[in-house]
Parts: sequence; structure tokens; C-alpha cells
Amino acid sequence: MATRRVRLDEEAERALAHIRKTTGLQIFEALKRGLLTLQERVDHKSSRTPYDVYRQLELGAGGYLIAPSTETRQGVRKAIRKKLHR
Repeated sequence: MATRRVRLDEEAERALAHIRKTTGLQIFEALKRGLLTLQERVDHKSSRTPYDVYRQLELGAGGYLIAPSTETRQGVRKAIRKKLHR
């Protein structure tokens, strides 16, 4: 086990004091839990691919499709009418 010296700015000191007051944890335990939580976030974020995000969007059938690509002009007209409420 290594010993570390860490300098905290005022914002971090206030956050640490609030965490200790609320949870009753010692400084060591509060910092350890914070590091472990951050580690979980980092591991989770790195494992997600852009495709994973895309799959979660749930765009439905056709996504935001107004018209098929073979009917682009009609689709543009529909989009403009919809935007202008005509």
C-alpha cells in the first residue's frame, strides 16, 4: 500500500466535508469510494461504442424519415410544410 499526499482546492475541501458530514465516512474511505466510482464510469464509457449509443436512441420504424430517398423532393416539401405549419 502506498502513501499519497494530495492537495485539495476549496471546492474539493467543501465537497469532502459535505460527504463526511452526510455519510460519516473517514477521509480515506470517502476518497476510496470516489476513486472506485470513477473507475467504474471510465470502464463503462470505454466499453460503449457509437453503435451502442445509436441502438439506444429508439428512433422507431424509419427513424426521422419523412419520405424514402427515391421521393426526396416530396419529402422536402412535406418537411417545409410541417415547419411552416401549412
